[in-house]
Amino acid sequence: MKVFVTGANGFIGRHWIEQLLRIGASPIATGRRRNDIDWEGLCPYQTLDITDRDAVRACIQLEKPDAILHAAAISKPDQCELDHELADRVNVFATQHLLEAAADQGCFFCFISTDFVFDGERGMYGEADETAPVNYYGHTKLRAEALIMEYPHKWCIARTVSVYGPPVLGSANLISIVVDKLQRGETYSVVDDQIRTPTYAGDLAAGVAKLIVTETEGLYHLSGEEALTPYQMAIATAKHMGLDPDLINRVTAATFQQPAKRPPRTGFVIEKAKVAIGFSPCSFEEGLNQCFPR
Repeated sequence: MKVFVTGANGFIGRHWIEQLLRIGASPIATGRRRNDIDWEGLCPYQTLDITDRDAVRACIQLEKPDAILHAAAISKPDQCELDHELADRVNVFATQHLLEAAADQGCFFCFISTDFVFDGERGMYGEADETAPVNYYGHTKLRAEALIMEYPHKWCIARTVSVYGPPVLGSANLISIVVDKLQRGETYSVVDDQIRTPTYAGDLAAGVAKLIVTETEGLYHLSGEEALTPYQMAIATAKHMGLDPDLINRVTAATFQQPAKRPPRTGFVIEKAKVAIGFSPCSFEEGLNQCFPR
C-alpha cells in the first residue's frame, strides 16, 4: 500500500514513516520544505504546500497513492487564535484540497485530530460525546472533521491527546522542554489544573498505521490511558531523568496570559480502538523509558 503522508517534517513525522515501513506499507513523505531528516534513507520525499490546491492535485495525481495520512496542521492554539486566516487556510481549506484530490484517486483518507474539539468540562471523552471547542484551533479541526465525514470514499479520523516523545530536529514537547530546562538548572512553571491522557508518539503512529493498512473506517480516539496533569507529567519526567523536581513550579492556567483558552479536562476513552485494531498504549513511565532509556 502506497501512503501519502502530509506533515512528515512535524514532531512525529518520522514516527509515521517508520511505523508504515514496519508494517509493510510504502510511504511518501511530504512537507512544505525539506528539513534535515535523511529521507533518502527512508522513503521518497516531495516538497508540497498543501494550501496550494493545484499543487496538491498535481502531486497526488503523480504519486497515485492508495491512502492519505493527513497530519499537517497549525497545531499551536495561540497561533491559531492570533491568526484565524492562517489557521483556516492550513487546517480547513488545505484539508479540502487534499480531499478533492484524494476523491479523484479513490484513496483511503486518514485525518489526525485533537482532544481540543471538546470543551473540557468533564473529561474522559468517547467518540460519541458532544463536541464544543473553546478555542479557534479546536474549531478548525472540528470543521475539518466535518469535511472528512463527507468524503465519498473510505475514511477515518484519529483524535489524540498531548503527544510526547523524543524531540526531532528542534520539535519540542513538554517532556523534552522539562529535560532541557532542568539540565541547565532553570526553573519551569507547569500547570496542575488541566487533565489529559498523554500519548506516546510511537503508540499513536502505530495505531494510525494500523487504521490505514486495514482501512478501518470511522472515528477513533487514540491516546494513553492515564489521566495526568502537565505538572504530574513534568515531575515524573524529572524523577525518571534524575533531575531536580524542585525546579518545577506548580501553577494554574490563570498564571499565564495566553490568547487561546485551553479545555481544563480532556482525556479519552479508547475502548473502541482497542476492539477495532488492538490498540494498546504504554504507560507514561514506559513511554519515558522509550524516550530516555536508562
